[in-house]
Amino acid sequence: MNEILGYLGLGLMLALSGIGSCYGTTIAANAGEGALKKNPSKATSYMILSALPATQGLYGFVAFIMSMSKDLSTMGPQMLGLGLGMGLVCLFSAIRQGQISANGILGISQGHDVQTQTLIYAAFPEFYAILALVCVLIA
Repeated sequence: MNEILGYLGLGLMLALSGIGSCYGTTIAANAGEGALKKNPSKATSYMILSALPATQGLYGFVAFIMSMSKDLSTMGPQMLGLGLGMGLVCLFSAIRQGQISANGILGISQGHDVQTQTLIYAAFPEFYAILALVCVLIA
């Protein structure tokens, strides 16, 4: 039973963080696509901000790979908790980061110089995804 819980935790860790990155990048990329019609000269800024939420999926992948060597027969329930925690933090932080990036993209398309400020605001949810990764790695 412990192994089943462990594998479930590993799956949730990978899946939820990946799903969050998919949603977050899509939210920002949709804003970027719309902004291209208004101000195509800022396409690089749109792409940079659209890519930010992809990092949570990478964190989930790194945590998954680093956790594969753990003994799931004894750490199953712990891996379930770690996987669920990591997955949920990355899911929600990626979605929220995508929303922040989308708002920054909108501001840039309207002629405001907000790329640096948007990157700073987008770093706030990123911080919690990094904390979740650190927790998984030290557990």
